Amino acid sequence: MEESADLTIEEIKQISVLTRIAMTDNELDLMRTQMSAILDSVAILNEVDTENVEPTGHSVDVKSVMRDDEKQDSLTQEETLLNAPQREGSFIRIRAVLE
Repeated sequence: MEESADLTIEEIKQISVLTRIAMTDNELDLMRTQMSAILDSVAILNEVDTENVEPTGHSVDVKSVMRDDEKQDSLTQEETLLNAPQREGSFIRIRAVLE
């Protein structure tokens, strides 16, 4: 196993500046501890031999429940307006969205 990836307070301050997240000294220290632990966990995962493992997006076989798109004709303007609760000429009438 590799050495611990202890981050410095200066590195955490730089991350804080880059992400525009203001942190107190206590928060910086907490973040340093937590991020170092995350990097240590990633280092352990990097040791796993994945040479013959096929990449996947899911851990289980996922089947889409959505149907395939099929080209079909659109509704006519009149067919669309038949479903409108209120219409004004050839437009659908709605309540005002902006005041």
